[in-house]
Amino acid sequence: MNTVTTPPAAVATDPAVAPAAVSFAEAFRFWLKLGFISFGGPAGQIAIMHTELVERRRWISEQRFLHALNYCMLLPGPEAQQLATYIGWLMHRSWGGIVAGALFVLPSLFILIALSWVYLRFGDVPLVAGIFFGLKPAVTALVLHAAHRIGTRALKNRWMWGIAAASFLAIFAFDTPFPAIVLAAALIGHFGARRWPQVFALGGGHGSAKAHYGPALIDDHTPTPEHARFSRSHLARVLLGGLALWLLAMAALVATHGPQGLLAQMGWFFTKAALLTFGGAYAVLPYVYQGAVETHQWLSGPQMIDGLALGETTPGPLIMVVAFVGFVGGWLKQALGPDALFLGGALAAAVVTFFTFLPSFVFILAGGPLVEATHGRLSFTAPLSAITAAVVGVILNLALFFAYHVLWPQGFSGHFDGLSAVIGAAATLALFRFKVGVIPLLGACAAAGLATTALLPLLR
Repeated sequence: MNTVTTPPAAVATDPAVAPAAVSFAEAFRFWLKLGFISFGGPAGQIAIMHTELVERRRWISEQRFLHALNYCMLLPGPEAQQLATYIGWLMHRSWGGIVAGALFVLPSLFILIALSWVYLRFGDVPLVAGIFFGLKPAVTALVLHAAHRIGTRALKNRWMWGIAAASFLAIFAFDTPFPAIVLAAALIGHFGARRWPQVFALGGGHGSAKAHYGPALIDDHTPTPEHARFSRSHLARVLLGGLALWLLAMAALVATHGPQGLLAQMGWFFTKAALLTFGGAYAVLPYVYQGAVETHQWLSGPQMIDGLALGETTPGPLIMVVAFVGFVGGWLKQALGPDALFLGGALAAAVVTFFTFLPSFVFILAGGPLVEATHGRLSFTAPLSAITAAVVGVILNLALFFAYHVLWPQGFSGHFDGLSAVIGAAATLALFRFKVGVIPLLGACAAAGLATTALLPLLR
């Protein structure tokens, strides 16, 4: 690994001296810890890594950290997990990246499998039902807030507003598939940038490096390690290795369950989903909803909302909600038969997690040296700008979908749920006006839902 073993104290103490080289074992322990504390969505996870790796331990400088982050922002997939993979790769070669990225995900997978089992086994128990009664409107507010947050960054001119409006109309009125919207937006960005380059320029990403916390192990002017330099042979090996892993996994599912089997269908669907996650997890949720709820009917719309609530309350990337989708689908569709519901759900959750995150590892390990050289070029970033604008319209449609299922649980012909509306309005106000964090918000809404369902019988 070309590293020097260091004492257990990995926290840099002397601000004038660069930290000693970090051993693979010490890095392993940190990435494992990060997997259990990475709450708060992408922004919170990136902030945790910045605090730990740039400010406290000084394993990487501010400038190199932001350079890696801006690269990950250009890729489909969860940027925080990719950033961890990137830094792990930079420090300890390919195995360092694999360990960092895997440990970012695995704790969340195990936690979600356990919570999904509780949800399906005890979801009708009044205590659990009351909690989810409060979480559903909170999730609706969170999705609406995500549309606003991404929109303030992406909709910088009337052309971007037009793309967002067109994408909303396409999916709301015409039920256009999400991949078609992404492709159309990318083409608009590609060709539009040739005529109006200023319209499609990125808005500065995450800014430039300003703070300095002392010399870092990987500092601003530290030469790029040999393993991180572009090599055609390395690129070919990683691409062929990633493709071989995908083919072996898919062949095993087809051989054991058939090409139309549940697990093979999940593997193929979530491979496509992994390549469409431009703009973060909220961007791909409409596609997951279209496929998992409408097309394949692995779970229902209300269950999808509950799964997003669970995803928001666990560490790891929000896209880990796919593990909930896989578990519920594997359980309800009896992936391993009626006598092995838990094992079927757990296997399905593991399958969808593997196929969802495999492309992220390939993007970092194969494309890191190559794509870094293209960072900042308009021809590369313009399609991303247009896609991000389109994503705003798609997420707004998702918020309306969630609101419909929460406020009219039996459809428009049924009753309007005023109590859910009150909780949802309060959650929206807390997010937009008082900037309340996700975990406190979900905790308060769960308590409100529990209190509401407990008091209702007494008021009748």
